[in-house]
Amino acid sequence: MKASGEALGYRREGSYIYGVNKARSRKTKLTPIKVMLNLNSEKFLSKKQINDVASSVFTNRPSSEVTDKYTFISTEKVIDDMEVLGWKVSDAKEVKARTKATVGFQKHLLVFRNNDVVINGEDGDTVFPQILLTNSHDGKNSFQFTAGLFRMICENGLVIADTEFEDVKMRHMGYTFEDLQVLIKDMVEKLPLTVESMNKMKLVELEGEQVLELAKSLLDIRVEGTDNTFNDIAITNVLESQRKEDEGMGLWEVFNRVQENIINGNFYYNTKSGKQRQARIIKNFKQDIDLNRNMFAKALEYAV
Repeated sequence: MKASGEALGYRREGSYIYGVNKARSRKTKLTPIKVMLNLNSEKFLSKKQINDVASSVFTNRPSSEVTDKYTFISTEKVIDDMEVLGWKVSDAKEVKARTKATVGFQKHLLVFRNNDVVINGEDGDTVFPQILLTNSHDGKNSFQFTAGLFRMICENGLVIADTEFEDVKMRHMGYTFEDLQVLIKDMVEKLPLTVESMNKMKLVELEGEQVLELAKSLLDIRVEGTDNTFNDIAITNVLESQRKEDEGMGLWEVFNRVQENIINGNFYYNTKSGKQRQARIIKNFKQDIDLNRNMFAKALEYAV
């Protein structure tokens, strides 16, 4: 049985989940951004498709290296339970196993989306809240949920960094469907906070110097911990818009185009030896999540 927004604790008003605030645009015109029920289907992955890219998801036993206190949590069962709650897998990844002995037990990521829950703005920006699950079967990682956003315009995943949306971890000491149901209900009930973060950013118009400053700050996050540096050309690169919707000086627009270009490696950097190289696209999902989270948090500072 598929759970609707109403079943998760919201009351319905027309086609909308009630209780999400409206935001004023920069021109003081009311721009409703609501969590609404959407009947249009989006692509989800079958178990076969998941297995093709992340076979560790379907491992049915833990690694022999775990302790006696470790309780195996089947990621496949979580997929089934999440589907009962209306959330299906839209993306799947796994880290590369370091040795043959670790194959099948390595860390993996599943991205869940619910077509009944979507944030629509009158400016045409459609964003799906998503739930990211990371797990492993080697005893080295907790069973962890993270809240995120997915923009249909550019198909980029944005990880929310609000303090209200801290990661939810479940230790490998036991798992029940009831626990999962409470956890997901709690995350869905906090969706208005997600909308509030978006609204704050949509309200802010940046000055020219602030645009450059933000782009530099986000590039700093990307190269942090390396010997690589970047110049003004890189700042120009990441500020280039890939589509009309991301043009302009608004904080939301500037952040989204810089975020997309940084994640996709659309800029050049200087190595320690002075050579110029094009950045690589971020493919490691842990780096992707951490980078997105930190960039979102930095951009949100401009909305305070």
